[in-house]
Amino acid sequence: MEVLKKYISLVIIYLFNCLPIKKNKIFLFSYYGSQYGCNPKYITEHILKAYPKDYFDLVWAFNDPDSKLDIDGIRSVKTMSLHYFYELCTSKVLITNFRTTDLFIKRKEQYYIQTWHSSLRLKQIEKDAEENLPTSYVQMAKKDSEKCDLLLSGCEYSTEIFKRAFWYDGEIFKNGTPRNDILIHSNNDLRTSTLSKLNIPSSCKVTLYAPTFRKDKNLDVYNIDFAKVKEALAKKFGGEWIFLVKLHPHLMAMSNQITATAQVIDVTQYDDIQELLCITDFLISDYSSLVFDYSVTKKPCFLYVPDLEDYTQNERGLYFDLEELPFIKVLSNEELMWKIQNYDETVYRKELESFLSEIGSYENGYAAKNLSARLEEICFR
Repeated sequence: MEVLKKYISLVIIYLFNCLPIKKNKIFLFSYYGSQYGCNPKYITEHILKAYPKDYFDLVWAFNDPDSKLDIDGIRSVKTMSLHYFYELCTSKVLITNFRTTDLFIKRKEQYYIQTWHSSLRLKQIEKDAEENLPTSYVQMAKKDSEKCDLLLSGCEYSTEIFKRAFWYDGEIFKNGTPRNDILIHSNNDLRTSTLSKLNIPSSCKVTLYAPTFRKDKNLDVYNIDFAKVKEALAKKFGGEWIFLVKLHPHLMAMSNQITATAQVIDVTQYDDIQELLCITDFLISDYSSLVFDYSVTKKPCFLYVPDLEDYTQNERGLYFDLEELPFIKVLSNEELMWKIQNYDETVYRKELESFLSEIGSYENGYAAKNLSARLEEICFR
């Protein structure tokens, strides 16, 4: 049945690839249609604010477009539908934050922008992690890189990783990460609306626990004592604290096992992690790349890694020794409380600034603006 579906899809693509391309049409999707988020969202948001209506024709693909009816300024299609293939085949530009499959047969006149989904990685990726990746994914990634025309990078360190590990030798756009623009420019309206969506009073301070997943999906490592952390934060920084927990999408169905307490709010289902980072005053993560996104806010970030030895031996390799990072590493709840109490903002910020300089950060808050200018050239030159 799957083989038949693919064959039919390829026939449809062949037919639609005979139709004219609409030069101002941009086709976007994030994580294969699962959300309205990440870099494609923030490119879209900038275009909608900065350009006249209908200057660009923005088409988004969603697995469930009926759940995205409240997004103004875009047209939406259901992934893998007949309409989906028509819009994909007749778009001038394709923008995504992940790999495309062999059901994107790029036309000569089309332009494919790969934004990727992090400004910098801690866990090794692509060719650097090839031995830990399925063969099918590696083959898909190689084919995807051949189609790519432009790859976005958040820092010089990432650029070097992409050159080495992406099976790609084309242009790298060294202008930062569109999704991080909102973390650099203070946006009180966004903060207010996000707090409102979560029913959090504006007077509260927010701590977010956002760890990555483990291959065995072990939940024992997420054993933070939420109540004691809230007490420690209130004692150190003052105010009333709200605890949010966002687990990795791979653990979405299991999040209630971690958050079944009145002490926390489960935001695992929340589409846009950047909006959550925007309201976060104190981040706790582990091996997730979002710590590098959050670093541009200059706010405190702790790495809760009770399984550090096991993780580094049995999961993917890391690009950095955790001791090289400016973020504060802790191995237990006791150490977490102690380091919160002894947190020194001056020391932390100095080490953070040094690290951002060392990796050659491109983040200046204008990534989406600069990419939109390139889109004008691509579509209307």
